[in-house]
Amino acid sequence: MQIVERFLKLESASGIMLIGAMGLAMVMANTPLDSYYQAFLDLPVEVRVGALQLDKPLLLWINDGLMAIFFMLVGLEVKREILVGRLSEPSNVVLPVVAAVGGMLVPALCFTYFNWGDDVAMRGWAIPTATDIAFALGVLSLLGSRVPIALKLFLMTLAIIDDLGAILIIALFYTTELSALSLYIAEVTIALLFIMNRMGVMRIA
Repeated sequence: MQIVERFLKLESASGIMLIGAMGLAMVMANTPLDSYYQAFLDLPVEVRVGALQLDKPLLLWINDGLMAIFFMLVGLEVKREILVGRLSEPSNVVLPVVAAVGGMLVPALCFTYFNWGDDVAMRGWAIPTATDIAFALGVLSLLGSRVPIALKLFLMTLAIIDDLGAILIIALFYTTELSALSLYIAEVTIALLFIMNRMGVMRIA
């Protein structure tokens, strides 16, 4: 137990676990173990309270649940830097913004160049615009204190802007219909977050 606790205290622990999980997933997905891997991702996970029921495969709980928490924590770190840290100066924000725009535009143009004329392939032009922030930060964490904090912050800011841009692309170019209920829930949630922010709520929960 003490060994596990010491390991989790390491700055590089998250990166080691992430790379290890990636390696294991790649092996399973490309061997006869693939059927077990898919069955694991499709494992139904259900939460029920009275008539309210959430029933999704494990993959969607990870994508829609755990990744949301991950982005919230990264966003809070960037927010702190914007308010009192290295990003409090507008001039320091310009570079990550330009890099994020370039990180979306250049891959999309390359994809379009190689797939121009193929109507089916061209539907996926937005796919290369997204940056995998989790893996990028995981690789950096493997290097520990040898990586400057400024570089980690730059990458976090770039990735968040890049992902926001990717969400806007999906909303503008890939949406066939709007869900009024989802928009209302989002508006109420934003209002509640604003009120809690003005009240000085600091507890992440």
